[in-house]
Amino acid sequence: MLCGLQGTMEGDFTGKEMYHLNFDPKGYFSMYKNFGLGISPGNDERIRFILEHLHKTFAHDGIRGDTLIDIGSGPSIYQLLSACESFKEIIVSDLVEKNREEVQKWLRKDPNAFDWTPIVKYVCQLEGNRETWLEKEEKLRRTIKQVLKCDVTLANPFDPLVVPPADCVLCSCCLEAASKDVPAYCSAMKNVTSVVKPGGHFIFVIPIGATYYVAGQSKFTNLCVTPEMVKVAVKEAGFEIVHFENLSVDFPVELSDTKSFGFLVARKCNKA
Repeated sequence: MLCGLQGTMEGDFTGKEMYHLNFDPKGYFSMYKNFGLGISPGNDERIRFILEHLHKTFAHDGIRGDTLIDIGSGPSIYQLLSACESFKEIIVSDLVEKNREEVQKWLRKDPNAFDWTPIVKYVCQLEGNRETWLEKEEKLRRTIKQVLKCDVTLANPFDPLVVPPADCVLCSCCLEAASKDVPAYCSAMKNVTSVVKPGGHFIFVIPIGATYYVAGQSKFTNLCVTPEMVKVAVKEAGFEIVHFENLSVDFPVELSDTKSFGFLVARKCNKA
């Protein structure tokens, strides 16, 4: 059982209120644009690892369907660029209103929205035509149907809304930041995966070994997890692991102490 394993955390847990008050999307963009979100994403192994695995998962491994839910999207859309080719509808969600507003700015082409062009072009290059990036942006805008508030600590993360079960749930670098300890991590895992249909898929990007990350002027805690902890939690939530890969990274300490990124694909077991 996972609750017998140990996760560690640096400093006092930064809970929901800290995120509502202090998470600064513009500060996040400013700090991370030099590490993959900026001019040359293809030159940064961290963002390249995530984008290439998402491309492979959707374009080559055949994970597709009607609806994908992205849980804990933050202020970002890059993680959805490959998914919009494989799903008819995407639901974006995050706890923090400022993050949801940043996504809305991009959807409505607000001139103050973050410029994702370099990453969009890189994903189009993976797909075989870098010059189709404007069409890619428009397709993603059409495919994102809702931007919802979510809270992974709730049994129904979208309470009071009831969201129909999805063919796929994507969750990137979220649960570790939202979990104070291992039991909370187990609970959050079951909460977010509860909205996956039987036979559907869960795609999970994990900051392995991290105890903190920085956004703007604020430092946020992470539950320090290992690949084994992650795999056990996913299995206990009722999934079989299809694929797991781990990339060691050398993260700047002023941003995070992440040791590696894990990329996991799992399939929800059909009920007996």
